Amino acid sequence: MSYGVEFKNITKRYGTDNSAPLVIKGVDFEIEKGSLTTILGPSGCGKTTVLRMIAGLETPTSGQILMAGKDVTTLGPADRNVSMMFQSYALFPHMNVLENVMYGLKMSGVEKTEATRRAVETLGNVGLVGYDDRLPSELSGGQQQRVALARALVLEPGVLLFDEPLSNLDARLRRDMREEIRSLQQRLHLTVAYVTHDQSEALAVSDQIIVMDDGLIAQRGTPQDMYERPGSEFVAGFMGEAMLFPGVADARGCVQLGPLQVMSRQAVAAGQVKVAVRPEAWHIHRDGTGLAAKLLKLAYLGSFFEYTFETVLGPIFVVSPDLTDVLSLGSQVGLTLADHGVSVVAAT
Repeated sequence: MSYGVEFKNITKRYGTDNSAPLVIKGVDFEIEKGSLTTILGPSGCGKTTVLRMIAGLETPTSGQILMAGKDVTTLGPADRNVSMMFQSYALFPHMNVLENVMYGLKMSGVEKTEATRRAVETLGNVGLVGYDDRLPSELSGGQQQRVALARALVLEPGVLLFDEPLSNLDARLRRDMREEIRSLQQRLHLTVAYVTHDQSEALAVSDQIIVMDDGLIAQRGTPQDMYERPGSEFVAGFMGEAMLFPGVADARGCVQLGPLQVMSRQAVAAGQVKVAVRPEAWHIHRDGTGLAAKLLKLAYLGSFFEYTFETVLGPIFVVSPDLTDVLSLGSQVGLTLADHGVSVVAAT
């Protein structure tokens, strides 16, 4: 199979000193053509370095990068058929919208009439019909984002790269733009590598998520796999707001968690384990069934309540969609676990 992007045992260290530490420590992954892969991880994990190596802005210390089956390891950005969209947008303030979108085509030697046609068509694809003559200063943040996206798309790249593209937008615009990017990617069958530190953004737009930790891939898979079947404490804690509790597994994979029992959905060795529980996985019982809990804090967030309970397992954070039966501070209740949102991982 010819992938859009393929990394084969890639390492990267900065500088020429062989004793310098590796920032990327032997990474292998594939991005299928026409799919969107998000590279996710905390600051300093290596995700931006990986994106810059795909773009050709950084050269690997060792390993091989393939695009559509072609070895591009030593090729520069101009020879890779990639476009990159930065979080700063980097629009030219003295050029209008149409001129900004046409700029890359003009630099590539595309004739003006053809460049204009392609730019106008691409602006239509991102919902900016009629904005040709406006300057960037006359646009909202979301509209500037769309111009930057059009400028990347108009070059018809084999691979489109996004580096934290939504970090400068407010929450509502961020949701609108991530839906726009995902819709365009699917409609135009674009091959996309997308870097973010926002887990909800990654879950919303991705076909594949790669979680990085300290220069290595901690885990990769579909959004559902990563959220529901994390392979380690790190991934469980990073993908969403899971709380980790110590437990003891028997030979059958049954884990004792205080007075509660959890069956592991994946093989675990008998002995000490960690149970990762999402805040939405807890069921609240007025009759005290399950784990005894006393309500310490509550917050109303419109469509749900956030509760913090005191238990023998320590503080437990719970998200409840029940807006009719609202608990009061000090309420004594019981907590049980749903089948979803609970994962057992090896203790580290």
